[in-house]
Amino acid sequence: MPLEPTPSPSASPATSALSRRSLLATGLTVPAAVTAFAGPAAAAPAAGAAHQHRPAPSGGVDPESPRFTLAVLPDTQYLFDADSAEPTPVRATLRWLRENRTAHNIVFLAQLGDVTEHGSDDEIDLAAQVWDEEMPAGGREDLPYSVLAGNHDVSGDDQRGPTPYRERFGPDRFRAMPTFGGASPDGYHTFHVFRAGGREWLLLALDWRASAAGTAWAAGVLDAHPTLPVILTTHEFVAADEAGVASLSEYGSTLWQDLVRGRDQVFLTLNGHFWPVGRTVLVNDAGHEVHAHLTNYQDQYYGGAGTVRLYRFDLARGVVDVETISPWLLSLPEEERSPLQQRTLERTTDLDRFSFGLVPAERFAGFAPPVLPPPRPADAVVTADTAAYWRFDEIGGVEGAVVGAGTVVRDRTGNGNDVTARLVGTAGAGALTWSGDHHDGAPAHASLRFDGHKDPDGGAVLETGPDAPVNSEQFLDGFTIEVFLKLPDPFVGDHAWMGVLSWEGNNGDAGKTSGYTTEEPSCSLNVTSEWFLQFVLYPSADDVNPTSWSHALTPGRWTHVAVVNDGEHTVVFVDGSRIARNPTQRARGIATLGKPFAIGATQSNERFGQGFYGWIGDVRISSRALDVTAFLTAPGTGPGHA
Repeated sequence: MPLEPTPSPSASPATSALSRRSLLATGLTVPAAVTAFAGPAAAAPAAGAAHQHRPAPSGGVDPESPRFTLAVLPDTQYLFDADSAEPTPVRATLRWLRENRTAHNIVFLAQLGDVTEHGSDDEIDLAAQVWDEEMPAGGREDLPYSVLAGNHDVSGDDQRGPTPYRERFGPDRFRAMPTFGGASPDGYHTFHVFRAGGREWLLLALDWRASAAGTAWAAGVLDAHPTLPVILTTHEFVAADEAGVASLSEYGSTLWQDLVRGRDQVFLTLNGHFWPVGRTVLVNDAGHEVHAHLTNYQDQYYGGAGTVRLYRFDLARGVVDVETISPWLLSLPEEERSPLQQRTLERTTDLDRFSFGLVPAERFAGFAPPVLPPPRPADAVVTADTAAYWRFDEIGGVEGAVVGAGTVVRDRTGNGNDVTARLVGTAGAGALTWSGDHHDGAPAHASLRFDGHKDPDGGAVLETGPDAPVNSEQFLDGFTIEVFLKLPDPFVGDHAWMGVLSWEGNNGDAGKTSGYTTEEPSCSLNVTSEWFLQFVLYPSADDVNPTSWSHALTPGRWTHVAVVNDGEHTVVFVDGSRIARNPTQRARGIATLGKPFAIGATQSNERFGQGFYGWIGDVRISSRALDVTAFLTAPGTGPGHA
């Protein structure tokens, strides 16, 4: 066959334009039909036996961290080429990955085929020696990896029988690795399960050419692990034009049709074989993205110089950042590098250094929906220090049902701080509705949708009765006010300075004159025109006006807000993180006036104007400063103090 086959044009199903972002997640146990290959040094498993996974190694890495790295090593064939062999760059790369495993939280290394140029005994032996010496396998501190055969290592399809490659890089190489899941009966395909980001991921390493039997084996592996996100690695899948726009090759089209497009688990494919590098985004039968990346630098300086791709998953940010480096060239003293070496030690084009989005809860929802915390009863979050607690799971049940004026929401502490709904301004009967939408960590799986507006003023508000204890409580020993809220996306209209909650009455009536006006509430939480939170406080003990400001909120995303006062100062937390703009002024107590506490609006000169625009979930007021671990987002309510 030719050295590198010319890519065949193919009708790539729903190939999309290149993206700068996207990515991944989990795996386990093989069915009886997916038998593990038994090499000469291992006995075949009993008929019908399923492979039992051992716990993934944790030495040197943090498998629970949302930030981890998958390393990808493409074609190294020109560095294992008969008497022209020069394995130094590969040694340097493997050593760098092993030595930097902890620093970069490298959880797995995937090789993409064409280990050698001719697949001869001598080439395969030399390559195996390098891998054996630089990548010991089986210990808790060892980096697990996969290797697959390319067209320069073997010929024909996976039914070719024994080869030097299978002898040295077959399943026996991986058996000691806790991540090894199993191999096909022919010994040329393997799968691996590693733990990262707090979940398991399945990596499928397919031979250069899968026969019908090989494809059936691979399908069986995926079908046996229906809830695991899958990364498919093989030598050939997509090819790219000179602009780096990739499309399925003729063989890749077969794999796509027979294996990938109907299995939503596969979200990322990685292959070598062709050059130049490229990428594309395919769309599977479920309508979801499958990122297809071609990585190969053998045509570049020094046969690719041991170049490796680092896929840095950041599940907290919902993104995968990809970078491409040559550890060998980076290891050379800078003053000794030639100009060519300086130019190729790191590759930074849009095809070599890029990012793509990956939000597992969204991308994997079709086959592995996130397991959300169940609702928690009120008594699980009400303690002796809870002054008031309101939740909305009792008053609804039908999405969008109108919550009419006069509807009462009980204070679940039993302290008598029930709130009653009423309309304000020009609002009509739909200004307040019930919703099952909620923050994942909220005790109650319900919220109220407020449809307040500014011109003309209108909205809805929930108010305590005239004799509610919280109306006049001053919280001199400290307090914590918590609320879940979400802004609509798209955020339509002008809703600047809308109120989330407040105590009614004018600060001037409480003798507080330090603010810009004497006609605002003594305590309120508002949203500015820039979607910042503004917490305004007039303490009962001093005539000061310490005001906290958050960063901009993200529309369409639930946010937990906690205002914590320890009797001396106030600190606002957003999603469990302390915000930056908390004043250092002394702030003891709240200058309440015995007037109602309100949810969904803020007064000016004792008049409600526009109401809140968005969703509000559970609201809790505690009569002391709570630690973050005792917030409503925590599994339970602990005794911690701030």
